[in-house]
Amino acid sequence: MTWRMPAETAQQERVWMAFPTGGYTLGDTASEAHQARSTWAAVAHAVAEFEPVTMVVDPTARADAARYLGSEIEIIEAPLNDSWMRDIGPSFVHDETGRLGAIDWTFNGWGGQDWATWDHDARVGRFVAEAAGAAVVSSSLVNEGGGIHVDGEGTVLATHSVQLDPGRNPGATTASVEAELRRTIGAEHVVWLPRGLTRDQGRFGTRGHVDMVAALPSPGTILLHAQHDPGHPDYPLTREFRALLTAAHDAAGRSFTIIDLPAPATLRDDEGFVDYNYVNHLVVNGGVVAGSFGDEHADALARDLLAAAYPGRRVVSVDARALFARGGGIHCITQQQPSIPPRTPTPEPTRIPN
Repeated sequence: MTWRMPAETAQQERVWMAFPTGGYTLGDTASEAHQARSTWAAVAHAVAEFEPVTMVVDPTARADAARYLGSEIEIIEAPLNDSWMRDIGPSFVHDETGRLGAIDWTFNGWGGQDWATWDHDARVGRFVAEAAGAAVVSSSLVNEGGGIHVDGEGTVLATHSVQLDPGRNPGATTASVEAELRRTIGAEHVVWLPRGLTRDQGRFGTRGHVDMVAALPSPGTILLHAQHDPGHPDYPLTREFRALLTAAHDAAGRSFTIIDLPAPATLRDDEGFVDYNYVNHLVVNGGVVAGSFGDEHADALARDLLAAAYPGRRVVSVDARALFARGGGIHCITQQQPSIPPRTPTPEPTRIPN
């Protein structure tokens, strides 16, 4: 049996999310909790314009979720520590017959971060997989959905600072990681970047998720975060990433066409340099849900670039500043479940009359 993770542009059955419950994401004050719940709800309602949304809600947060979510959002209950579904949920795959599978990665709080708890979140991948009716494919690789991006044809983007992180996979090598990605998601060629953005490498970051850096809107094409202000520490990084990707190729041997997605003008918030980017977006049926950052010019340019990269899809924006302040973006709090492709019927044998 061969599993392959389809491109995010493939037809989807639904999007999975997790409602903010506690800890760092929910914050320390009623105002911070309201901001988190409102932002997660805004993303859910934006996605629901295009396809079904299922929200996993901790039993203790059921009443809170009911106040923020419309009736169009399906709610199912399971214990949660946090609410980053891209990372705690499974990565959905298909086999050669079209059967739906789900990779249940090992999750350890983004490499055993001292501020994270994950006793509940480590079980969410299997819970979602079973709720979706998918075959559970267990993996001992400590990995998160935000740490990979695929084109559906065997190309995978990854970063050394995530999959080779000693806090995640001590002793792992590029060869051992690539072998597990081949077994689980059908990787034929892994394009490695050394690390992620500056803020994401900090204490409350993921240590370098690739979905804050680059995305594959179609085979042979990369959407790349571009920081054009020399005063930001990501300025030299994004140039390094561009040089590496310019020299790289995909699973079919094609050089990449690289489309820059310029960062908004804001450089800092109360915690330091921001990692605001438009790469961290969600593709849905007929649309794209993108972040906005209160920068009219940059937000509009990003919408135009995303619309061109995903022809035929309507781009809608949700203010993502509250997400990025908590360490992630729209892609990070969502996980798409692909539709099961229709099987080609086996032709009836030709009967020759006697």
